[in-house]
Amino acid sequence: MAEQKTFKGRVLCEGELTGEALVSHAGVNTLATFQKSALKNAKIIIGSDQNNPDIYGKAITGKILCLPNTIGSTTGGLVLQTVCSMGTNPSAMLFSNEIDSLAASGVILAKHWENSKMIAIDLLGQEFLDYVKTGDTIEIKLDGTVIVTRGS
Repeated sequence: MAEQKTFKGRVLCEGELTGEALVSHAGVNTLATFQKSALKNAKIIIGSDQNNPDIYGKAITGKILCLPNTIGSTTGGLVLQTVCSMGTNPSAMLFSNEIDSLAASGVILAKHWENSKMIAIDLLGQEFLDYVKTGDTIEIKLDGTVIVTRGS
């Protein structure tokens, strides 16, 4: 029997989507995570930050990336904008915390300059990050409602 839980966050870049969760319990270093695949013009981004075992070596493109925040270099926003321009971005980024300025700049620039459809929602809370697991199905609504379903 399927188990569901609903969360509500703040919409930064709206959209509706149902997809598969990829969860990082640590802050995601955008440069370390995306750079290797982006530099190779890869069709699918594979997490390359060996310091983040939650997403290292896993396909990120098209997934719903659930994370507390991003960390690392000031190039983080540019890296997000670049992977969106390449079409290799996650389909959504769901933040348990308030989005950090670097991720916000990348997400917003990608939306307006690259016509990116990547959804971004923050302030979903620690309970969201504690509940969601990699592989869960997530449904995102325009108003920032996030429904996490696990099981069949």
